[in-house]
Amino acid sequence: MGKIIAIANQKGGVGKTTTSINLAASFAAMKRKVMLIDLDPQGNASVGSGVLKSQTNYLAHQVLCNEIAIEDALVRTASGFELLPTDQELIVAEMQLLQAKEREQRLKIILTGVVDQYDYILIDCPPSLSILTVNALVAADSVLIPIQCEYFALEGLSGLLKTVEQIRGTINPRLHIEGLLRTMYDGRNRLAVDVSSQLLAHFPEQVYRTVIPRNVRLAEAPSHGAPVLHYDEKSQGAVAYLALAGEILRRAEKIGKAS
Repeated sequence: MGKIIAIANQKGGVGKTTTSINLAASFAAMKRKVMLIDLDPQGNASVGSGVLKSQTNYLAHQVLCNEIAIEDALVRTASGFELLPTDQELIVAEMQLLQAKEREQRLKIILTGVVDQYDYILIDCPPSLSILTVNALVAADSVLIPIQCEYFALEGLSGLLKTVEQIRGTINPRLHIEGLLRTMYDGRNRLAVDVSSQLLAHFPEQVYRTVIPRNVRLAEAPSHGAPVLHYDEKSQGAVAYLALAGEILRRAEKIGKAS
């Protein structure tokens, strides 16, 4: 059975979409079958994966509004993963979801029929605790939280962890923290080193050993409509995301053996 991972942080600019795109591409490079859901109305994961609105027949808002089946909206990317693209029309779906009877569970219901066809389904969440993010957390098995190592990142983390606890205690008891990912890390920055140390001290089991560095090629890749793995496979960013995918797979294998 496939695993659904929500990639979430209500704070913007922490590398959430970059992580979604590059983790999907890295899993695909490792021969895993992957779906990436762009659940952010900004649509950056779609553009960064090389998929433009003009190249698609259907988008995420039509799927969430039950106008079409998710299978009909998926686009296969050049990087080997399937994408449910979106654009600003997703805001309309968000408004409609607020009026729907099963508003928190719409995405979970949609994914029930397709999750077994994939090894991983990744959900790129908007930078807010909106109804879209709640849908992702209700549908997901786990949450991967990208964190930029700066002071305000720790404050944002506590709020997200409380939301995860609330959803686990009410709607989705299987939801857990997949891991905390340090992004845009610069070891020359004293604050970054201090925040990283605090994260390791408070969440020793959840923080990934893999660290995503500040990397020019990683920042350039979205403007070329490609994950960094296909833009510059030898860059530090590409190597780091391949390492992250490997670490996630090893953790899953270890858990599987333990159970």
